[in-house]
Amino acid sequence: MKRVVLVTGASRGIGYAIARRFCEAGDNVVINFNKTREPALELARAFPNSSLAVRADVSRFDQVKAMVGLAQKSFGSIDVVVNNAGIALWQPFTEADEAKFDELFSVNVKGVFNVCKATVPQMIKRKTGKIINISSVWGLVGASCEVLYSASKAAVIGFSKALAKELGPSNITVNCVVPGIIETDMNNDITREAANELKQSVPLARFGKTSDVAGVVLFLASAGANYITGQVLGVDGGFMIT
Repeated sequence: MKRVVLVTGASRGIGYAIARRFCEAGDNVVINFNKTREPALELARAFPNSSLAVRADVSRFDQVKAMVGLAQKSFGSIDVVVNNAGIALWQPFTEADEAKFDELFSVNVKGVFNVCKATVPQMIKRKTGKIINISSVWGLVGASCEVLYSASKAAVIGFSKALAKELGPSNITVNCVVPGIIETDMNNDITREAANELKQSVPLARFGKTSDVAGVVLFLASAGANYITGQVLGVDGGFMIT
C-alpha cells in the first residue's frame, strides 16, 4: 500500500534527495518548496501520478494548513512527515540582530511546529504515523559564528524528543536525523582550506552525500523502524564519536 509522504524544503539538497527516494519507492509524495521552485516542479513532472509540488512557507501556519489540506484531498491522510525545511546563517554573534533571530527560528523551529500542528491530529485519530525531523550536528555541539543556527537546530532535537514521548501512546514515532557536513549548496561557500580542515575532523575523511541522509530517513519511515522513537541519529561520518 502506498504511503502519503510530506517532505518540506524539498526543492534542493537533502530535502530533494529525500523526496526523490520516496518517489522512487513508489510512495505518494508532497514536494514542498518555497523560494526555489523549478527542481520541485521537475521532480513532480518525473512522477506525475504519485507526486505533487506545493509552494508553502512553513513559517506561516495558514500556508502549511492549506498545503496539508491539498495533500489530503489529492492522496488521503498523511502517513509520513519529514520536516527538512531550514535556513542557515553564518555571522559573528555580535553582528546578529533580532530580525535574523526571528527569521531563523520562524523557519527552523516554528516551521516544524506548524507542520506537526497541521498533521498530528489526523495521525492521532488513525493511531499511526511517522515524523522525522532534520536537525544538524551543530545543534548538538554548536558552531562558532553560527550561534543562532545552532540554537535553532538544538531546539528541533528537544522538540523531537518531547513529542516522541507525547505521541508514543498513539503509535506515532518521532525521530530526529542529525546530518554532519553534507555536500549541499548550503556548504558551497566553504573555502578549500576550511573544507580540508573539516574533513580531518571526520573519521571517514570526507563530507557526506545527500543520499546518505535520505537512506536513513527512508529507513525511519519503514516498518523496520516501528520500535524506534525519540532517537537522535547522526549521519556524520563519525564526527560525533566520543
